[in-house]
Amino acid sequence: MSDKSTEAEDPTEGLSYEEAREELVDVVRRLEAGGTDLEESLALWERGEKLARICQAWLDGARRRLDAAIEERDTPTE
Repeated sequence: MSDKSTEAEDPTEGLSYEEAREELVDVVRRLEAGGTDLEESLALWERGEKLARICQAWLDGARRRLDAAIEERDTPTE
C-alpha cells in the first residue's frame, strides 16, 4: 500500500487548528440537529473527539511557545 492510502484512512492528519476547529463545529451542529442513526452518531462523536484532541494539541503547543518566549524575555542577559 502507498502512503496515500494511509492519508485516506486518517483525514485528520495534518489539519491546521482552524481546519480542525471548523470541522469540529460542524460535527457538533450535526449531532445537535439529530436525525442520524446510532451508527452515524457514534462515528460523528468519535470524529469530534479526535478533532478536539487535535485542537487541544495545537493550543498546548501555542502555550508552550508563549511560555518559552516570556521566559526568554524575562531572563536577564549578562
